[in-house]
Amino acid sequence: MENDNRLSYFFLGLGIGVAVGVLFAPKSGEETRGLIKSKATEGGEYLKSKASESGEYLRRRGEELRESATDYVERGRTAINRQRDQISAAMEAGKNAYRDVVNEQPKEPGTAEGV
Repeated sequence: MENDNRLSYFFLGLGIGVAVGVLFAPKSGEETRGLIKSKATEGGEYLKSKASESGEYLRRRGEELRESATDYVERGRTAINRQRDQISAAMEAGKNAYRDVVNEQPKEPGTAEGV
């Protein structure tokens, strides 16, 4: 990306240099204006092409980031579901262990259960 900026600055400097050179060249005013107009048109086309390339790059990069974000969201959902299942299993195991302990305790005589 930095090389693109350097290249853009180079061509900008080149265009300015050409424009200054043309202004001081020993040509007629009409020829000079025509040359400046053609160079300005070329510069405009160059800038449009660079803007188009940059737009394409940004669009592609945006799509990559969106896909990456979607992947992260999906991984997060998977991790949450896995944790939820583990917690549910642990709670169920705890309930079963409690029931086993309560059912194994001896009944006290004189109570409705021990009669």
